[in-house]
Amino acid sequence: MKPLIEDDLHPQVLVKSFRTALQMCLKRIEELQVDIKGKDEEETRQLLVRCASTSLNSKLVSAHSDFFANMVVDAVLALDRNTLDLNCIGIKKVLGGSLTSSQLVRGVAFKKTFSYAGFEQQPKSFTSPKILLLNIELELKSEKDNAEIRISDPSKYQSIVDAEWDIIYDKLDKIVASGAQIVLSRLAIGDLATQYFADRDIFCAGRVGMDDLVRVQLACGGAVQTTVNNLTQEVLGTCGKFEESQIGYERYNLFQECPKAKTATIIIRGGAEQFMAEAERSLHDSIMIVRRALKNPTVVGGGGAIEMELSKMLREHSREVFGKEQIVLQAYAKALEVIPRQVAENAGMDGTEVLNKLRHKHAKGGKWFGVDITADDIFDTMDNFVWEPALVKRNSLMAATEAACLIMTVDETIRNATSGDPNQAMGGKAGAGANAMMNSNMVRGAMGKKGPGSTRGPRVLKGRGGG
Repeated sequence: MKPLIEDDLHPQVLVKSFRTALQMCLKRIEELQVDIKGKDEEETRQLLVRCASTSLNSKLVSAHSDFFANMVVDAVLALDRNTLDLNCIGIKKVLGGSLTSSQLVRGVAFKKTFSYAGFEQQPKSFTSPKILLLNIELELKSEKDNAEIRISDPSKYQSIVDAEWDIIYDKLDKIVASGAQIVLSRLAIGDLATQYFADRDIFCAGRVGMDDLVRVQLACGGAVQTTVNNLTQEVLGTCGKFEESQIGYERYNLFQECPKAKTATIIIRGGAEQFMAEAERSLHDSIMIVRRALKNPTVVGGGGAIEMELSKMLREHSREVFGKEQIVLQAYAKALEVIPRQVAENAGMDGTEVLNKLRHKHAKGGKWFGVDITADDIFDTMDNFVWEPALVKRNSLMAATEAACLIMTVDETIRNATSGDPNQAMGGKAGAGANAMMNSNMVRGAMGKKGPGSTRGPRVLKGRGGG
């Protein structure tokens, strides 16, 4: 943009030509995009695995891209096809082991929470259990600050203590009467309640994270309760199988064969926290690509292929245009070629040589040829399953073009005096008056009003003419 503006090309001509180029690119993408919908189940899965693998090939986990690609696709396909709710996929990290020790749990899994005495006496597995979700404390609590109870008869003190115990036991009795075999609470479950449940073969876990509690609710049904009164069967959830399992050095609670919402949990193993964090980010990117491919099953060639085809189309069209618009279309086409050039240079290849090869192939009709970073060459990205969702490409072009047009329509920039300005050091009213006069003059300068002593505001780009 800058060289064109410096050559006195009016910003409104640039904006108009950019938007024309954008519409041509969007129309061309609609013509080229390939619909992968309508395939059978197995073929659809293979296509999604290739999309996930493409996303992982440029990450640190690229050596295990096939392993994680299948895991990601299984996790996404486990979701409800109508919603594909990302919150139903959990990613947990367990230190120790190799990356290939990572596993997919078709259900909800979370790390065993802090437990009180009596926990080991509780059962560790159930088949078709009833699950109660709570958001209340099940322990004796100390009173709030400055709370006091005044009694006139010391013999009544024991009745007050007994009342506290009666309250907690009443809550526990109602939970047991509901028939729940697993009790989960966002707040603490104390040692008294833990032992009480253990004596009655009930599993409990307190201080469960809210995100895990919500996922259990979505997967197993039921509802989070803030009271233990009127616990009916409708507020209880269930799952096909529950067990507490050892994963590495951690204990995990696993809820599998959940009947309500479909959900999944990926448990990442690794030898370092930083590496597992990078693996988590890589899997998140891959999950988003697979979700997008399911929601919008139209793809285009990746590896810079679609950018080269759009660039070729704009260059050919610019030869049929008369006037300044021809220069702008060629500049837009050149900007698109930055993508394959950067991909090649990031892979250690000669960007100019790669672009020359791609231009030659696309001129001969090879519309899906892009950069092959593995063989340091070019190849047909569609045949090699290097794809990008067409929706992502359309959104990228629209966002980039609108940002460029917005910048070009800005005439001038007005800014306040910097903190290092000597006028800032002036004390009292003199300093304030000087700053006010400076700001006033800058505003008048930006508005084009000249008066005695006025100064022009600092310009970033001159002669814009639009806004």
